[in-house]
This record gives sequence, C-alpha cells and structure tokens, in this order.
Amino acid sequence: MAATFPLSSNPPAGSISRPSEPGFYRCASPYNQRMREATKIIRSTLTRAAAGEPLHPGPVFAAPYHAPGDPSGIPYTYARSHNPTWTHLEKAIGQMESSEGYRATALVFASGMAACTAVFGAILRPGDVIVLPSNAYYAARVLAQEYFAHMGVQIRLAPTAGNAQTEHLDGAKLLWIETPSNPTMDVCDIAALSEAAHRAGALVAVDNTTPTPLGQLPLALGADFSVASDTKAMTGHSDILLGHVAVRDLELRQKIDQWRTLTGGVLGPMEAWLALRSIATLPLRLERSCQNAQRIAEFLITRPEVQQVLYPGLPSHPGHAIARRQMQYFGPVLSFILRDKTAAEAFLAQSKLFTDATSFGGVTSSAERRARWGGDQIADGFIRLSAGCEDIDDLLEDIAQALDATR
Repeated sequence: MAATFPLSSNPPAGSISRPSEPGFYRCASPYNQRMREATKIIRSTLTRAAAGEPLHPGPVFAAPYHAPGDPSGIPYTYARSHNPTWTHLEKAIGQMESSEGYRATALVFASGMAACTAVFGAILRPGDVIVLPSNAYYAARVLAQEYFAHMGVQIRLAPTAGNAQTEHLDGAKLLWIETPSNPTMDVCDIAALSEAAHRAGALVAVDNTTPTPLGQLPLALGADFSVASDTKAMTGHSDILLGHVAVRDLELRQKIDQWRTLTGGVLGPMEAWLALRSIATLPLRLERSCQNAQRIAEFLITRPEVQQVLYPGLPSHPGHAIARRQMQYFGPVLSFILRDKTAAEAFLAQSKLFTDATSFGGVTSSAERRARWGGDQIADGFIRLSAGCEDIDDLLEDIAQALDATR
C-alpha cells in the first residue's frame, strides 16, 4: 500500500534529500548531521540559547525603529520593509525549503494570493507570456486573466496532467505549476517541466500549498520559486492568513522583496508569531492528516455511492508514480465525486465531523461541494475533503453514515 513516508525513515528512491551541514539551522548543534526533518523544524522555532532569555521569540510590534545616521547598516528601520518576527519565521521556512546543494531564502506575505501576486508582478511585463495550468487554483487564474492580461501579459492555458504545459513554453517568461492541483488533484512532473522551461528561457514557479515544503520541495526539483498559502496546512489552525515565496537565487529574492516593500502586502507581527508557533507542530499534524487522507481515500473507493476518488496516494491515480517520486507526503486533501448536487449536499448535511468550509489543511477535518463557487470544470457532485487529525475510525464511521444518507 502506498501511503505517507514516516519522518524517521529514508525517503523513497528518487526523492529529495535535505541539508545536514552543522550550523546551517538556527538550532546550531553538533547533532545536526543526525537530525531528522521533524527535529529540525521544531528546533527552528527556538531562540538561540542564552541564560535568562525566553525559549521562543515573542512578536515585535513596531512601525518605525531607532535609525540614526546612515540607515544602510541598521537591520530594521521601518515595518513595511522588515520586522524581527518576520525574520524568525522566514528563517524557519527557508530551512524547510532548502536541500542539498543550496540554501533557500523565504519572504512572507499577508496571504497566499499576495505571495502569488508578488511573483506575477515582479516577473511579468507587457508582452511577456505566462503558461498557467487550466485547472490551477481559481483565484490565481482570475488574477492572471482579469488583471495581468489587461496589462498586456499573454496567457497560455494547459492541463496539469500529462505535463501538457510543456507544449506551450516557446517564448514564455514564466511557467506556473500546481501539483497536486486544487481541487482536481492532478499531478505533473516538476523536474521534467522545470528542465523544459529553462531550456525555453522561462522561469518556473510552483504553487506548493497542498503538500507544504515538508511534503514536497519544488526548488530541489528545479523550480525557481516555491509559493504557498501558509494559511492552510503549513500553520494548520484555520486562524490566520499568510503566504510565502521561497527562492534559491538572490537576484530573484531582491525582485520579490522590492515588490513586497513597494506594494505593502505585508504580514503583521502577531500573525507572524502565531505562524512560527504553529509551524513547530507541522511534522505531527501533516503526518497524521496525510495518514488519515490515505485511509479515507482507500475507504471511499469501496463505496458504491462514490463515482470517483481523486488522490495521488492511490496506486490507481494516473499521477501516482510521479507523486511517489517527488513527494514525501501525498497531502491531506482529496476529492471525490457523488452522483449530483443533491447527493453532495446530503452528504455534507449528514456529516457530523467534517466542517462545511472552504479552506483546507487544518487540524479539523472539513469538506465542501466545490462547484458552488464556480470557476472550475468539475461535476456538481464534486466534494473536496481535507483530512484533519481526528481519530481515523471516527472519521470513517462518520463518512459511512453520511454516504448512507445520499442513497
């Protein structure tokens, strides 16, 4: 059975290794070479050991900072450009986005869409071409079609599955990838697409929201930007909005940083502090929720009420082999199709443990009839489900009784 890969075990063949050089992580220690990823993530949220100092950094609330004389040597001057709490959070995220051979840097934003807009805005100019998945996150497509297209950016759309975007790269400036796609859970080969895009002279950005950098490392697979809404599984408590952009190249980082400073799409210090606190539990939350998603997907394929189950962790999924190669976890999100709108709404109304809500990746399981929003070419009975961290037997029992109600 293909499922998630425990943090304490070796990843599957062909997957990405992560850096282990001593002193790289903020939890500098002679034991770093032997640390697993969960340990590194948890320890990254601590301050450096100093007698009498707190273990965890608190939020720094400031707009201006003391900045006498030449500002070039002053680390913090004005809060639209930088904040110490961002710095702690960005170091933790940058650590997760790093792998052997490179050190990633991350910049945080007020939302996932602010992070997405930063990549579009920093890179694209009138006359440039962007290649987008036709089944990418709806808001990203609307942003491109309703704003950047009107400013002279040409948009080419192609499905995620089958690496179909490869055929549209000639003359492109930016390739935008989303794998697994939201909400249809299609998978494409990040490494192969990145190589093809770079040959064509295009930069590559990957929306990595569903897997998180613990589940998938786009930069290690060849992408230039790793973008995510950290509102979802990264922070996992459904109580804050934020996003990030991670890069390997310092020139690209400068472009994104300048966009953030000039447009002001910045994260508040309280949100940054809450995110840093939440990231420490990511290994526990993601492992449990992905295990639950796998079990739910395997259960759903046995039910006659369910027409189709979309989850890359299923061996029957068309992209399973690629997902197994490039993902450490298959993710907490899956989708399935019931016969029609009435059946889907009956399922959601009958369920006691799946909160009817539009986000995903939280500790609380949720589900929604995704077609109610429009914008995606999906069936009326299409349900996107996010597995939380509840006991799996309770979740399966609840799904079973809710499906019974759809007959």
